Amino acid sequence: MNRRNFIERLSISSGAALTAPLLTFPATAHSLVGQSFWRVGQAERKVDLVIAGGGLGGCAAALAALRNKLTVVLTEETDWIGGQLTQQGVPPDEHQWIETHGATKLYRDFRNAIRNYYRQNYPLTESAKTRPNLNPGDGVVSKLCHEPRVALAVLQQMLAPYISAGQLTVLIEHKITGADVSGDKVRALKAVSQQTGNEVILSASYFVDATELGDLLPLTGTEFVTGAESRQETRELHAPEKADPDNCQAFTMCFAMDYIPGTNHVIDKPKEYDFWRNYTPKVTPVWSGKLLDLAYSNPKTLEPKKLGFHPEGVSTGDSLNLWNYRRIISKDNFKPGTYAGDISSVNWPQNDYSLGNLIGASEKDFKKHVERAKQLSLSLLYWLQTEAPRPDGGLGWTGLRLRGDMMGTEDGLAKYPYIRESRRIKAVFTVLEEHVGADNRALITGKKTDNTAAEFSDSVGVGYYHIDLHPSTGGNNYIDFGSLPFQIPLGALLPKRVENLLPANKNIGTTHITNGCYRLHPVEWSIGEAVGMLVAYSLDKKVIPRVVREKEQLLDGFQTMIRSQGIETQWPKP
Repeated sequence: MNRRNFIERLSISSGAALTAPLLTFPATAHSLVGQSFWRVGQAERKVDLVIAGGGLGGCAAALAALRNKLTVVLTEETDWIGGQLTQQGVPPDEHQWIETHGATKLYRDFRNAIRNYYRQNYPLTESAKTRPNLNPGDGVVSKLCHEPRVALAVLQQMLAPYISAGQLTVLIEHKITGADVSGDKVRALKAVSQQTGNEVILSASYFVDATELGDLLPLTGTEFVTGAESRQETRELHAPEKADPDNCQAFTMCFAMDYIPGTNHVIDKPKEYDFWRNYTPKVTPVWSGKLLDLAYSNPKTLEPKKLGFHPEGVSTGDSLNLWNYRRIISKDNFKPGTYAGDISSVNWPQNDYSLGNLIGASEKDFKKHVERAKQLSLSLLYWLQTEAPRPDGGLGWTGLRLRGDMMGTEDGLAKYPYIRESRRIKAVFTVLEEHVGADNRALITGKKTDNTAAEFSDSVGVGYYHIDLHPSTGGNNYIDFGSLPFQIPLGALLPKRVENLLPANKNIGTTHITNGCYRLHPVEWSIGEAVGMLVAYSLDKKVIPRVVREKEQLLDGFQTMIRSQGIETQWPKP
């Protein structure tokens, strides 16, 4: 498209001022106060780097670029930055070594800042306050389970100095709707305010797609894949025989709740409750029974598995007490009277929504599936309040209370769906199951006891999580099996053709299978941080990122640079 026409098509009258929505900074642990931080006076803004998507990858990319003296614009569709950790309400899924290694220094600084935020702003008990590895929720899923709004506050504090210095512009509630592309280069993006409809052109030397669904890829004509590849394409042990581009993992509308014994907080019966109460997932191998039940398919064996639920956190025998799984506040860590009860975030098998795919959905279908997913989550809450079995033989826990304040919403549900799978770039290098999957790796190497993933000479980070694919829109049950502590290859961050657009979320060069271990919080952060530094290094050396990988001297220099700034590129030798 002609650049002049691209700008002239904007519906901004000459001299009109645009105001970015207020970015909220927590003034105390329990209230949010709006603070204006930027006003646009022109229809076009030019910087070194434009990042679309304010999730963990987007924030990490911004911080890495900013500390290397670049100017940055960061856009975010919702009014909360932080992605899956904040707007989606998912406490961090992390590996067991996260406190000491297997992540970037900046990510560990972020985690420590969350703990310090609680120490400085919350009435912790003395024992909790002095605990080096404070876990505010004492949740089972992570060594650091906490409220979404605290992660938001810390991310805002980390970005604030750059905003004050004029080096960073944050545009919350802005969606990218257009792109100006010339050949293999992106020249500008069009951002539209979700509140006012005002539009602004964002031009830069480099662009990062840190959106949850890889939305910049179709807008810029960057080649991508979706869904499941076939075994013939990838040679992966767990890939299906036939490819299915529409087969993607379920998404979830998370929510938070607490429990006040002796009270009644039962919500109105959700309009789709009867549907979800009787719904059995249509997956292969078969599901354990009805979705709204204290049982599910064991992800590893697919056999029926019992679950427990008791909102006072007590033991439920051999079954996992779901209340404790993603608990974000344990009242025992705080002085008496601070909290009436524990608070738990609900991202369970019972509210995974697999009846529609959000990737490439029309606006109408997107809204329809999100609304139905909300109905599923509200139906789960209503079932827990009215029908879930209790140890005393009764049914329902009427004292369960929806905590919309934890999610920053009126309806009590997260601001945005928890997305597990995105469009993925057709990359210079694609990570396959043979590189990171324990069984496939042993098959390739012939070493059944080998416990190391493939070594990548272009490694720009590390990560670990088992390969975890939730039930899918194509009718697959769980696909869940072991992986190995892995590296993040630079080649997986490089589109095959487009020169100045880089991925920083779940849209890197993985497959449907390997996305299952590269999609978690610390890995997304590591990807984003590496990408932010890659842009700075490429600008400094006056080469495109692909050349950094191709030329040994440049690659050595880049890896030296990122290691000097706290990025681990390999795991300790066993």
